[in-house]
Amino acid sequence: MSEHKASISWKRNGPDFVKGKYSREHTWSFDGGVTVPASPSPSVVPAPWSNAANVDPEEAFVASISSCHMLTYLWLASKQGFEIESYEDTAVGAMTKNERGVPWVSSVTLNPKIIYGGSKKPSEEEIEHLHHDAHAQCFISNSVKTNVLVAS
Repeated sequence: MSEHKASISWKRNGPDFVKGKYSREHTWSFDGGVTVPASPSPSVVPAPWSNAANVDPEEAFVASISSCHMLTYLWLASKQGFEIESYEDTAVGAMTKNERGVPWVSSVTLNPKIIYGGSKKPSEEEIEHLHHDAHAQCFISNSVKTNVLVAS
């Protein structure tokens, strides 16, 4: 079907690598030419070995779920004749420990705020159905075991 690539680049810049005293800042580069500064979350690796201004893997994971859900929702809504003027989401990922005591992003809650245009407006039931179908058809949600919820 298709392949999706990302290039990760990191170089040591501290004298005490074996003692854990080195920056974990790195970059993610994508085939479209965008390079994103990345770092571990400061909640996992404290400063100065992380950089809170950079994107961390957990944030990117939450954003990819939110983005995929939105894109699928927009497509499904358009197919049903609903016009969407804007879609905003502040998604929140919760980290917990699994049965082995290993931290993982166990849930992502989406908080979409959608403004509909045009004369045809969806009912609450239709909106709920669109979110259900968007989740069921989202490539990312189908690729992970994290529980994805849509807050109402």
